Amino acid sequence: MTKRPQSIRTNLIGSAVLLFLGVSTAVGQQPTEAPKPKSWIIGPFIRPAGINPIITPAETTFDCPMTDKTIPWENGDTFNPAAIVKNGKVCILYRAEDQSGKGIGKRTSRIGFAQSLDGLHITKRSSEPVLFPDTDDQQEFEWPGGCEDPRIAQTEDGTYVALYTQWNRKTARLAVAHSKDLIHWKKYGPVFKTAYNGKFANLFCKSGSLITTLKNGKLVISKVDGKYFMYWGERHVYAATSNDLINWEPFVDEQENLIALASPRNGYFDSDLTECGPPAVLTEDGIVLIYNGKNKSGPNAAKAYTSNAYCAGQMLFDRNDPYKMIDRLDTPFLIPEESFEKSGQYPAGTVFVEGLVFHQGKWLLYYGCADSRVAVAVYTPGQE
Repeated sequence: MTKRPQSIRTNLIGSAVLLFLGVSTAVGQQPTEAPKPKSWIIGPFIRPAGINPIITPAETTFDCPMTDKTIPWENGDTFNPAAIVKNGKVCILYRAEDQSGKGIGKRTSRIGFAQSLDGLHITKRSSEPVLFPDTDDQQEFEWPGGCEDPRIAQTEDGTYVALYTQWNRKTARLAVAHSKDLIHWKKYGPVFKTAYNGKFANLFCKSGSLITTLKNGKLVISKVDGKYFMYWGERHVYAATSNDLINWEPFVDEQENLIALASPRNGYFDSDLTECGPPAVLTEDGIVLIYNGKNKSGPNAAKAYTSNAYCAGQMLFDRNDPYKMIDRLDTPFLIPEESFEKSGQYPAGTVFVEGLVFHQGKWLLYYGCADSRVAVAVYTPGQE
C-alpha cells in the first residue's frame, strides 16, 4: 500500500473538515463577484492575437499496421496536446483522429508530432504519427480506439515520459511510454497493471500529471519523499507513486479503496469533472495542478457557464504534503470564448489543457479546442 507520513494521514482528516465547512473546496453556488487574484497561481494566460488555432487537421497518410493499409490518419480532428522543450524548441505531441467512424470515441486516435521555435508558430510537423496502435504487445488495450490525450514530462537525464490513454472502445486505461527522442517510444502498458496484485489492472482511468520542477529553465520530473508522484483521474483527482516511472501504486485506504484528493463541486464550473491537466509544478507556494473542470447540466450546474462545457482551473497542494489540497480557484482562469473553442466535435465548448512549458522566459499552455483543434495561451511573468 502506498505509504505516507503520519502527519499526512492526519491532514487528510483536516481536509475532509474543510470540505464539510466549505473552505475553498465548498459545495455551493458560483461566486457572483470575481475573486481577488491568488498569488500562487500560474498566470494570467493570454491568447496571442492572430495565432490560434496552431494545429488543424491535415490529409497526411501513413502505412497503418492495424489496418494494413495506407490511410489518412489526422484528417478528422486534431486536439488535446502535450508539450515539452527539446534542444531549445517546443515539441507538441497532439491527439489526431481519422475519419473511420462517427461520434466521440468511435474513431481511431494517434499521437502526432509538431515543432515550434517560439512556441507559437509551427515550423515542423511529422507526416506520420509517433505513438499509435501497432502490432505490438499493447494490441488488446489500443485496438481499435488507439492512443489518446498524452501528457509528457522529462527526467533530468533526458528520458521523456508520456502518460496517455489506451482506448480499445471498452475500457480506457492510463498507460506509460518512454522515449529518448520523442519520436521512437517504448510502450510499457497500463500504469496500474501490477499494483495490489492487479486489482486496478482493468480500472477505467485517464489523465496522469507528474510533479515537475522548473530547474535551469526547464521543467523536470521531481521526486517526493524519494518516489515519483503523479496526480491522476477524470472525475476525481487521485494520487499514485512509483519507483521507476513505469509501475505505479495508487493511493488507497486500508481496504485498498481509492482516496480522492479533490472532487467536483455542485454550482461551480467543475461540477461534473475535475480532470488532471498538464504536469503539476512544484513552486515555493506549493504544488500547482492545472486541471480541466467540466460543468454539469441541470440544477447543480454553474449558471455562469455553458452546460457540459470544459473550463480550466488550478489547485494548490502542500509542497510538504502532496496529498493535501490547500487552495483552489472558484472561477476558471480559461474558458471557451473563440468560435473554434465552441464548435467542432464538442459544441458545448472546450479548452482542454494538457501541455505546459517554460520557454524563452514565458509559460506556454497548450490546449484542445472543442475536441477539434489545438491552441496556445501565454503567460509572461512580470506582465500581470
